[in-house]
Amino acid sequence: MHLDAILPPTSLRALPELARAAEAAGFGALWTAETQHDPFLPLALAAEHTQRVHLGTAIAVAFARSPALLAYSAWDLADASDGRFILGLGTQVRAHIERRFGMPWPESPVGKLRDQIAAVRAAWRTWQTGERLNHRGPYHKLPLMTPFFNPGPIDHPAIPIYIAGVNPALCRLAGEVADGFLSHPYHSVDYLRRVVRPAIDAGAARAGRHPGEIRLTVTAMTAVDDSEAGFARMQIAFYASTPTYRPVMAHHGWGEAADRLQALARRGAWDEMGSLISDEMLRTFAVVAPEADLPAALRERYAGLADRLSLYTPYSPGTRDAFWARLVQELGAA
Repeated sequence: MHLDAILPPTSLRALPELARAAEAAGFGALWTAETQHDPFLPLALAAEHTQRVHLGTAIAVAFARSPALLAYSAWDLADASDGRFILGLGTQVRAHIERRFGMPWPESPVGKLRDQIAAVRAAWRTWQTGERLNHRGPYHKLPLMTPFFNPGPIDHPAIPIYIAGVNPALCRLAGEVADGFLSHPYHSVDYLRRVVRPAIDAGAARAGRHPGEIRLTVTAMTAVDDSEAGFARMQIAFYASTPTYRPVMAHHGWGEAADRLQALARRGAWDEMGSLISDEMLRTFAVVAPEADLPAALRERYAGLADRLSLYTPYSPGTRDAFWARLVQELGAA
């Protein structure tokens, strides 16, 4: 199990020092999220200022971009990083695609993402081998690639694609076409074992693949004191209020709580939502342990299940350095 780091939203000016510190700390990979900044640009700087650590988007919003834009960005980052780049894609939810990105929501999100991944890989094959580009799918048709627009082959063309999701349909798609699955921070171990992993395995079987080919990457919520527990309750409540994610709460018999959270979110009553997350819910969706016991608690929960592990708390050098050093040492040794 590799211990990775989530990079915080920050300016590009801060990235070189941040990336160097994270690599020196011993993390296996650095992940950027598409929240307040573009997820690709920081990794270009991270690639320049590191030598070993892997670099990935967790996630880049797929439906906000064309397959060609995704293909070009990933190709350049794979080349710049000497093959350390991982393209992590997510669908986002309909409201954000339509109202934040101004893009259409597809009739079949799973079908569009499948077609998008196939189109990206078709472009990569053309650039690497010189074969004619002729992708024709239900959402994307790419029959044109002239030499002027072809970046040409690179040394590390086998770029891993990970996809993110919560519900079984996207898990099955990961098993069919992806190299890895990025589990949502809002999860339980039981949900991962009984819903996520079986769906990935079913998709792999459908595609004639071995389930072990698909790596499971987990981001864990943690709480080492009352302040972090309060923050975790708010994050759990926020995610549980999303209608798309209701099955996670329902899996544990808390569907009515999810409905109440949705009602509060519609009213904008954000401050009230955390109080609906009981201690049992908190411990189900977050690893709650004193700081000294956290590495062992993480190992107990995720060993044998996650291939890569990161904390929901972003890594920031100069802040809790001893905490991060102990996590890397104890989980890296495991």
